[in-house]
Amino acid sequence: MDAKRMTVFFAVALLILLGWEQLFPSPKVQPAAQQQQVQQAAAAPTALNPTVPITVTTDTVAAVIDETSGDLRGLTLLKYNSADDESKPFVLFENGQSGTYIAQSDLIDETGRSLTQGLSFKSAKKQYALENGKAQVRLTAATASGLEIAKTYTFTQGSYLIDVRFDVTNRSGRPVKAAAAYRVVRDNKTPAGQGYFMSSYTGPVLYTPQGDFQKVSFGDLDSDFEKGRDQAEYERKTQSGWVGMSQHYFFSAWILQPKGGQSVCATDACRIEIKRRSDNLYSVGVIVPQPELANGMKQSFGISLYASPQTTSALGKIADNLELIKDYGRVHWPATGLFWLMDKLHGFTGNWGWAIVLLTIIVKIVLFPLNNAAYKSMAKMRAVAPKLEALKKQYGDDRMAMQQAMMQMYRDEKINPLGGCLPMLLQIPIFIGLYWAIFSSVELRQAPWLGWITDLSRHDPWFILPVLMTATMMFQTTLNPPPSDPMQAKMMKIMPLVFSVMFFFFPAGLVLYYVVNNILTIAQQMHVNRSTEQQRKNGEVVS
Repeated sequence: MDAKRMTVFFAVALLILLGWEQLFPSPKVQPAAQQQQVQQAAAAPTALNPTVPITVTTDTVAAVIDETSGDLRGLTLLKYNSADDESKPFVLFENGQSGTYIAQSDLIDETGRSLTQGLSFKSAKKQYALENGKAQVRLTAATASGLEIAKTYTFTQGSYLIDVRFDVTNRSGRPVKAAAAYRVVRDNKTPAGQGYFMSSYTGPVLYTPQGDFQKVSFGDLDSDFEKGRDQAEYERKTQSGWVGMSQHYFFSAWILQPKGGQSVCATDACRIEIKRRSDNLYSVGVIVPQPELANGMKQSFGISLYASPQTTSALGKIADNLELIKDYGRVHWPATGLFWLMDKLHGFTGNWGWAIVLLTIIVKIVLFPLNNAAYKSMAKMRAVAPKLEALKKQYGDDRMAMQQAMMQMYRDEKINPLGGCLPMLLQIPIFIGLYWAIFSSVELRQAPWLGWITDLSRHDPWFILPVLMTATMMFQTTLNPPPSDPMQAKMMKIMPLVFSVMFFFFPAGLVLYYVVNNILTIAQQMHVNRSTEQQRKNGEVVS
C-alpha cells in the first residue's frame, strides 16, 4: 500500500473512531467528614426549593427527597468524584441552578391526571441513615377524595438500588382505578467532563424484549415537540424491561422486572412515555396499570430505581440485558468481548493499567499474521522507493507513462500495491471496539496505574503518555514507504503532531493503549523491514 493510500486510510480510520457516535447517532470512598458536608448542603433550603428537604445518607449515596412532592431530587454517589473537581463527590440527580435531573413517582387516574398533585406528603423526620443495613423513608398524605397514600423509599447498604413502594387505602366510598407513573426527568445539559473529543450519548434509553435496546435522542424529541407530534421511534408497550436516562459512565433506570423476579406489569402491559415537556425538560417514564381498588380495601405495589455507575459486573445482577446500558454503539460485540478479556486480565493483575497493557499485547499477537502481511507489503514498497523516485525523474509530468512504468515495476518486483489494505481494513472493527471498550468503562474511573497516573479515566497530568504517543507516531512515519509527492511527505510529518493534540485530552487509559500498541507496531515493522532488506541483498525472492 503506497504512502498516499496509507495516509488516507489512517485519517479515515481515526475520523471514524472519533466521530462514530456523532455520525450515527476500585473507587475511592469519600471520608465521613465529606459525606457530612454533602448532607448539610443538601438539607439547606434554596430559592428553587424553599422547604427543608428530607436527606438520606448511606455508604454509597446521599439522597435528597422533596417532602411536598415526594420526588427524589438529589442523589450524590459518594464513592465517585466529580469530573470537574476531584475533591468533591459526583452528583447524579440535582435540582438547582446548575441543572435538573430528578426521579418522580406518582399515582394517576384513568384520564392521566395526577392523584397526588397538590398534596403535601409528611415524614416522621428530616434525616435518615442506615439502620441494620437499611434506610427507609415513609411519606404519607390523604386526598380530598378519600384516598390515603403512603410512599416508602428503601435504601440498602452497599447498593445503588432504591425501592419505591406505594400503599394506597381507598376510603372514597367507590371503587378507584389508578396507575403508577414512574419517570426520570432531566435537562439536555452536557454532563461535566465531556468535550469535542470526549463525547458519548446522553439521553433516554430503554430495553424491551420486543424492541431490544433503544435510544431516543433529545433532538428527535425536540423535533416532535416543535411539530406537535409523537413520532419518535421506540417501543410503546411492554411486559418487562427497563427505562431511564444514560450518560457517560452513569445512568438511572426504572426496573420493570428485576433479575429472577416478577414483572411490575403483571396486570396489563406497561405503557412507555418519552417526551419533551412544556417546561423544556425531557421525561422518560412508564405507566404501570393497577387492579381496581374497592372501597375500604388497601393495595401495595412498587418498583426499583437503579441509579448507578455503569459497572459491568453489577449490571447483569439487577435485570436482564441491563448491561446494554453500557452502549458501545455499532461495535457492541467486539467491544463487549474486549472488555470481558480486559476484566479477566484485571482480575489477574489487580491493576487496570496493566490489564490494558496485557490486552494490547494479546490483541497484537492475535492480529500478528494480518499485520505481518500489511508490513511486508509496505516494506517492499519502501525497498523500491529509489526506483520510484528514478521513474518520477525519468517521466516528469507524463503521468500516464509514469503510471504504466510503475505498474510494470510492481509486476517485475512481484509487489501488490494494495496488498496491505485488506489486513488493515479487517482490523478497523477491533480498533474501534478497543477504543469504546476503554472509553466507556467506568471501572477505569479513579483507577491508578503508575505513580503519576492516579486516574485512568482522566488525562495524564504530566502529559508523559501523550508525548510518548507523539514520539512513537513520528518514528513510525520513518518506517513507512516515503511518499513520492512532496506535499504528501509534509503531510506524513505533520499528521502525528496534529493527531497528538487530541491525545493530550484523552483519558490516560486510552493513551496508554495507543502508546503500547505503537511500540509493538514499531518493533514488528522494524523486524519486517530488516528481513525484507536482507532478503533483497541476498538475492532471495521476497515473499
